[in-house]
Amino acid sequence: MDISLFMNTGILSIARTAAKFYLTDKKNRRFITDFTPQLTKNAKIRAEHENKGIHVPPFLIASIASRCNLHCAGCYARAEGACSDHEQLSEMNTHHWENIFNQANNLGISFILLAGGEPMLRKDILTLASNYPDIIFPVFTNGTLIDEQYIELFHKSRNLIPVLSIEGTTADTDLRRGAGIAEKLCQVMSALKKHHILYGTSITVTHNNVEFVTSRQFVDDLQNQGCGIIFYVEFVPVEKGTESLILSDTDLELLNTSVNALKSDCQKMIILSFPGDEASMGGCLAAGRGFFHINPTGGAEPCPFSPYSKLNLTQSSLVEVLQSDFFEKVRAIEEKAGIHQGGCTLFANRQEVESI
Repeated sequence: MDISLFMNTGILSIARTAAKFYLTDKKNRRFITDFTPQLTKNAKIRAEHENKGIHVPPFLIASIASRCNLHCAGCYARAEGACSDHEQLSEMNTHHWENIFNQANNLGISFILLAGGEPMLRKDILTLASNYPDIIFPVFTNGTLIDEQYIELFHKSRNLIPVLSIEGTTADTDLRRGAGIAEKLCQVMSALKKHHILYGTSITVTHNNVEFVTSRQFVDDLQNQGCGIIFYVEFVPVEKGTESLILSDTDLELLNTSVNALKSDCQKMIILSFPGDEASMGGCLAAGRGFFHINPTGGAEPCPFSPYSKLNLTQSSLVEVLQSDFFEKVRAIEEKAGIHQGGCTLFANRQEVESI
């Protein structure tokens, strides 16, 4: 499979869907009109590197904060020790991230997903990201720190796209994230919609909520609230005692069938499923095949759910990471594992990754 061609086609499809959402607002139309040709330009830059033997993925995931203001049940970042109530002393500064963003820009990387911890605690990095209009930065956030100043930043900088974490019903969101969080998110959604700001939602799909969160009524309600993107993320049991939330084979079949139907029916929304969509791309995309993860201290990891690193971006370049022996061996594990059958490939093979 030509993974570059497949992903480039998918990216342009996402852009066309986003354009439908943006048609209602002049500022949005101008942004998407300018950015769509940039996607093609970025693809050409990546192709030039491919011809030199360097495969550059179109995506990066960057955890810019090691601290979070919430204690969500089953949080993978806390379970893996990547997130706490206190900032890590070795957390990268603005200069480090500027160097990474510059490299990504020159390599033709189109999307850098910002996560944490809670990324809203690093306004310096979000402000920095706003200065890179050729890169889209989806910001995965619990949403509780979005205030008028952040609304203004998102309004001015359309390359920053807030992605709010929800669980489904109000009760489910409050149960996992804390009392009153769902109501706060409703207020944030209203403010984003008022300013015609494209935003998304990220939903951790479990055995308990899969039927509800993939229902047409739920998706229609989100669309009516101004949501333009839905990320369905399959639950990964990084915390002991949470195995009952794992998706069964029946759940996975429901998820995949429902997501495919929603993609077909909801033409003005971008609907993505992880790692489910990897099945159509020949398997796991981690370790640089489609993306890799940068932790708050600069460690280059195959994936947020595979938090192992041999190189650090404070000392190594993106290209050195992509061509590293470690990532090459992880990609070999991905290839051996084959097509996605549900769940995270590298998490399922974590002992083999740890042994490298």
